[in-house]
Amino acid sequence: MAPLDVDKVLAELDLNEKISLLSGIDFWHTAPVKRLGIPSIRTSDGPNGVRGTQFFNGVPAACFPCGTGLAATWDQSLIKDGGRLMGREAIAKGAHVILGPTVNMQRSPLGGRGFESFSEDPYLAGVMGAAVVSGIQDTGVAATIKHFVCNDQEHERQAMDAVLSQRALREIYLMPFQIAQRDAKPMAYMTAYNRVNGTHMSDHKRILREILRDEWGFDGLVMSDWFGTYTSADSINAGLDLEMPGPPRVRGNQTAIDVGLRKIQERTIDERVRKLLELINKVDKLNIPENAAESTVDSKETSEALRYIGASSHVLLKNEGQVLPFKRDKSVAVIGPNAQIACYAGGGSANLRPYYAVTPFEGIKAQGEGDVKYALGAAGHRRLPDLGRTVKTADGTKSGLTAKFFIDPPSAKERKQVDTVHVETSDILLADYKNPEITSPYFWVDLEGKLTPDESREWLFGVCVSGTANLWIGGKLVVDNTENQKQGDSFFGSGTIEEFGSIYLEAGKTYDVLVQFGSSATSNLRPTGTTVMAGGGVRVGGAVKTEAREEIDKAVKLAKEVDQVVVIAGLSADWESEGYDRKTMELPGASNKLIAAVAAANPNTAVFLQSGTPVSMPWISSVPAIVQAWYGGNETGNAVADVLFGKVSPSGKLPLSFPVKNEDNPAFLNYRSERGRTLYGEDVYVGYRYYEKVQREVLFPFGWGLSYTTFDLSNLRVEDESTDGKLVARVDVKNTGSKRGAQVVQVYVSQGAPSIGRPKKELKGFSKVWLEPGEQSEARVELDKKYATSFWDEEAEAWISEADEYEILVGDSSVSTPLRARFGVAKTTWWKGL
Repeated sequence: MAPLDVDKVLAELDLNEKISLLSGIDFWHTAPVKRLGIPSIRTSDGPNGVRGTQFFNGVPAACFPCGTGLAATWDQSLIKDGGRLMGREAIAKGAHVILGPTVNMQRSPLGGRGFESFSEDPYLAGVMGAAVVSGIQDTGVAATIKHFVCNDQEHERQAMDAVLSQRALREIYLMPFQIAQRDAKPMAYMTAYNRVNGTHMSDHKRILREILRDEWGFDGLVMSDWFGTYTSADSINAGLDLEMPGPPRVRGNQTAIDVGLRKIQERTIDERVRKLLELINKVDKLNIPENAAESTVDSKETSEALRYIGASSHVLLKNEGQVLPFKRDKSVAVIGPNAQIACYAGGGSANLRPYYAVTPFEGIKAQGEGDVKYALGAAGHRRLPDLGRTVKTADGTKSGLTAKFFIDPPSAKERKQVDTVHVETSDILLADYKNPEITSPYFWVDLEGKLTPDESREWLFGVCVSGTANLWIGGKLVVDNTENQKQGDSFFGSGTIEEFGSIYLEAGKTYDVLVQFGSSATSNLRPTGTTVMAGGGVRVGGAVKTEAREEIDKAVKLAKEVDQVVVIAGLSADWESEGYDRKTMELPGASNKLIAAVAAANPNTAVFLQSGTPVSMPWISSVPAIVQAWYGGNETGNAVADVLFGKVSPSGKLPLSFPVKNEDNPAFLNYRSERGRTLYGEDVYVGYRYYEKVQREVLFPFGWGLSYTTFDLSNLRVEDESTDGKLVARVDVKNTGSKRGAQVVQVYVSQGAPSIGRPKKELKGFSKVWLEPGEQSEARVELDKKYATSFWDEEAEAWISEADEYEILVGDSSVSTPLRARFGVAKTTWWKGL
């Protein structure tokens, strides 16, 4: 298709057509105007993969490590390559626009979507975000950087007001977006749900127009987060181009009325439409047809790339006595709640249906040459494990269940069935399910399967639902979640709490499993907030009832019988998810007791932790080896095994500080919304900026990460190239160990005598260097001098670089910066823009 002549098209569009273009038409597509050749373009989540157009039973996709895992690589080139792979995935899914990356700040360890973001540090988040954006847009696909700005908690995320100083807003929260805009120029931005200093971001003229467009020179499209447009006139006048999803809820007819009332000028409508038309032209070269069929890029090359990124994200936190890497020919016990499940992603819109997902046990079993044995040790679920993993279809040929769709309830004598779908999971969301025969918000689904227990035990089942649901096992009603429903946090806050029931099941006997689900319209529960999941969803979980002490005893017994033990513990998509924040930093259930008991039973114990954000480690002094493994995407288990057995020497560094306990973190007193307000009382002292300022000990500092080899940093040289505003730091790096590995040279800057309080030092550059044993190389880190020295002057409403002496501090973490050099700024200057 030839590019649109934007001015000509604008002149030919009538007002109603223009207004139609300001909102989506469904969950993923923009509106077309056929008579003028304006196509509909497709968007798709998200931050760690490209789902396609379906939450429910979508086309499988490549799943990358979570955002904190990507940032833990500290490897911009690698992450840019990952962005290119995301772009190719989008093209396969017929998507023109990827809804990512996420570059929000991790104010607290408890943020529900902290795993999606990159870092507590705005510079690291910004350059990683820029790398992803650049990689995606190299393929012609548009990246949508999000959530602009201060979407740093889930509690009351659509209602809460982030109250913060202009300095904190500029130096911490806007800075990642500013760096990405400077270095990568995203084609689109997504506004956050929340308010900032009193105004919802979708209505925030000061930030959307004056800062983003006028000051930074952004010329692309601004869309809302899904259901995050709350006004018609205010959002259009503020610069929000596109309301998503569609059909419109606050625009449409209301916008036409607002134009008639002169609340909106038609030329402002034209400004908003122009940005959509320009985006269509930018992605036109993809030649993706409207409503394109979705396909996959499930190849050997994709798998190898995901495996390498996953292994590169691992951070070796501790390795006393060189317990790691394990010896392949020795026996191994793989223990823990995350060992035989693949925690490949966090929950919410970041989740997707992966091509496949390798569990840690599978990955370790494939590489281990000695006996590899398993024990659960402790349950780690927040909600009962997905029953779809345990059951089979009625004919016994497939794992999962058969979903039968009806336009009549189970009570109807002659029900009309309109669809049959095989589902691998019993956790289904039908927000974007479409069927031409379902024309009412009322419909019903029967999920059918067979369950054959391995042992005779009491089973516990749970059901949470956005809608209504009953669970029948062997003809017996076990869970009724249809009446007296209680509001919970499932399905983005639109669903119920998990209701439970139990039943004794006999080993070897096959039981019919039947879930009778009614769409969201069948429920009398009316959740608060604006995220409406039309169609609804249901999640059914089930597991054998276990006794914590009994499972730990089994694990300890096994640990004593083998040469080496790895405990795979942590969180999952149930614990870290869009829609709610964590309540504690603790590992779930009896995980802490399990780790302590196993470590006492076998001195050759390593713990691999899967989480997107920090967890507490009360057992840390008794465990010799600890690895932070994040959520690793499709290749989770293989990446774990690669690091465990030393196929890959870990080279990751923490992109965020791990405090000893939640009470230590700088946002502790100010996290969560109180009467609709969240006070960012820590100001610019986020993460290591705070811990170092108040001299508070942490479990592991920002930038921390060990290796299976050792490195020496020496001979720091700083070149002040004032003519082009650049500083160049050069450092000699030598691999002094016996294995190939990589070191991340981190460059921090500190001002000598600032006129206001500033952090002790701030990250301003880094370089990752790969070296063979005995090899030496030079790391070169280029710094932008004005970015390296400036803070936000609230009186001048501008950045200020003060005349002063500054120090460059170089090392391998925020607390280890032994190399130092100085440079000066001769004259105080103020600046704005990029």
